[in-house]
Parts: sequence; C-alpha cells; structure tokens
Amino acid sequence: MVTTPSFDELAARLRELVGAGRFSEALAAFRAAPPAVVAHRPDLALLAAAAAMRIGDVEGAGSLASGALAAFRGRGDLDGQMRALNLVGVVAFERGRMAEAEKALAGALRLARELDDVQLAARASNNLASVSHLQGRVPEALDLYRGALASYERLGDRRGAAETYHNLGIAFRQMGDWRAAHDAILEARRHAEVAGAPDLLALVAIGRAELGIETGDEAVATVELERAGQLAVEAEDEIGAAEVRRLRALAALRQGRLEVALSEGAAAHREAERCGAALLRAEVAAVLALALLRAGRVAEGEERRREAVEGYRALGAALLESRLEQEWKALFATRASPAPRGDRKSGLN
Repeated sequence: MVTTPSFDELAARLRELVGAGRFSEALAAFRAAPPAVVAHRPDLALLAAAAAMRIGDVEGAGSLASGALAAFRGRGDLDGQMRALNLVGVVAFERGRMAEAEKALAGALRLARELDDVQLAARASNNLASVSHLQGRVPEALDLYRGALASYERLGDRRGAAETYHNLGIAFRQMGDWRAAHDAILEARRHAEVAGAPDLLALVAIGRAELGIETGDEAVATVELERAGQLAVEAEDEIGAAEVRRLRALAALRQGRLEVALSEGAAAHREAERCGAALLRAEVAAVLALALLRAGRVAEGEERRREAVEGYRALGAALLESRLEQEWKALFATRASPAPRGDRKSGLN
C-alpha cells in the first residue's frame, strides 16, 4: 500500500518540475505514479493538468482538471474546487466553449473572494478578462485586467504580472493604441525576464512580434519571432509554436512572400487542430484565407474564410470576424493586381 510520504514526495516533485517549467517531465511523473496516489490526491491531478495545459495538451488537461474538480466536490474541499474551476475555465476557453469558461471562472472568482485567496482571485480575474475582451466587452476586460495586475504586483507574482501585462498589450493593440500596447509589452517582458520561464518568455516575445507586424516594424517582428520559436521549442509548448507559425505566415503575407505565408499558415493550421485551441485555429484560418486569396486560390480561400468566421462566431469574437471580413473584401476587390514577390528589407504577456 502506498504510504502518505509517497503522496508528499510526489507532490513535492511535481511542484518542483512545474515551477522549473519542466512540464513534460511533471506529466510523465504523474502518469507513472501508482493508481492509489492519483485516487487519493486530486491536487496532484490538478498539478498535472496545469503541466498538460502548458505544453498544449488541451484534451489531457481538461480530463485531469474535470476529474480533480469532481473529487474536490465529493470531499467538500472549497479550496480545491476554486483552483480546479479556474483551470477548467482556462481549458474551456482554449476549446472555444465560452459559456462554460465564463461560468467556471466566475465560480472560481467567487470562491477566491469567499476564501480571501488574493492570488487565485487575480488569476480568475485575468482569465475572465480574456473572455470579456474576446467578446467585445472592452471596458469590463480592462477593469478586470487592471484589478488582477494590482493584486499580482502586491504579491510579487512575476508570472501573473507578465501574463496580465501581455493580455493588456493585446487589448491595446487591437484598439490601435500603439503606445499603450508598447508600454504594456515592455512591462510584460520586464516581469517575464525575472521569472525566467521559457514558456513565459516565448509568450512575451510573441506579443512583441505581433505588435511589430501590426506597426510595420519588420526588424522587431523578425527578431522576436526567432526568439519566440526557440523558446517555444525549449518549453515544449505546442500552442506557442503554432502561434509563432501563424505570425510568420502573417508577416510573410504583409511582405508579399506568398509561398512562406502559405506554408507557415498550413503548418500552423495543422498544429492548431491537433492542439484543439479554438481561437488559434480561427486566427490561423483567417491568415491562411487571405494568403490563399492573394495567391489566386479563391475557392480554397473561401473555405478557410468560412472556417474562420464560424470559429469567431462560436467564440463570440465579433470584432475579429469584422476585421477579417473587411480585409477579405478589400483584398478581393484588388485580387487582379499582381502580388509582390521577394522580401522587403525592414526593421505584447
């Protein structure tokens, strides 16, 4: 029979591995544990779920988090329920199940406030803000992000602060407020560099690259995408790696390098499908649709455009859908123009 020290030793090992960003090792250690350990310690399943989420195993994370939530409920463990609900909400967001995500995250936030858990309240607020922002409730999202950020900074939580500044950078970029986006990204990078985790550094580099693409700073975009790609591989982050490919495709499309845009877009599309990341899949389909249209492959472009629109509508992402439709119509109107060839020399949390 497995003894209590075995539970504690495994818990300490998993926390050490997750804290060091060695997520695949943490997941492997959990899966190698005796069934009795898993059955008696839903907190370990939750740690494994967090590790699975970090490497882009959305399905595995969802199964583990849901199992942990059921176990915590069976025990009447409110603290465990709070943490499991937050992760269940994150998984639902990645899968594109927005009503489920919002319900779970709101439940996590309610319990965090009841239990006076400031850090978990900040996490749930940050995650809820992402739901609000995606669905166009921008003032609500900004309030939630800023509230989470204030808590993270009081706690000295570098990862939480970096992730929230990154999310603020996305919000400001999509609003066209380049200065605020730039400032948020610099803060995200400052906190991420202190934290030092490869997956977090990759996230911040991705944010800075996308801002560079949007503002025409090709030099920054190129450098940051190279860095993000290396870091995502180091962190074994499949979603991050697919995000890098999406941005490479977008950058190439803006520069008129259609072969690169098509190849990177197709690879990102396959990776997003494998990960089960709904928003990423819709965004990749949008980039690929525009690249295919620019290349004169109209029927294929229409197919990808429909996929993107359906994805955005399922997510409630009306602003992203509207932007795609505007770009599609503008490009469709000028599709008879010859596409530029070759490179143009040039120069977010």
